[in-house]
Amino acid sequence: MPLRPLRIAAHIELVSLLILLANLATVHLRPLSSLLGPTHGCAYLFVILLAWRLPHATPAVRALSLIPGVGGLLALRRAAARSPLGRPAPR
Repeated sequence: MPLRPLRIAAHIELVSLLILLANLATVHLRPLSSLLGPTHGCAYLFVILLAWRLPHATPAVRALSLIPGVGGLLALRRAAARSPLGRPAPR
């Protein structure tokens, strides 16, 4: 399974969380919260699902995916650093 869907979901998760926190710290528009809250939640669940379904996912990749906000990017970085054979990828 390619890493592209995980990359997209991880970025959506992080951006939606940052916008939610900025909204909370400033004007706190309820319609924006109503839109971005479920978006962030779904992206978070997608990150976990996609990270756990990677064929070469290590326990560290799976554990990192559970961290809200940045966990998807951390899991993506860890998964991309390893080849399907379990050896570090050439740089």
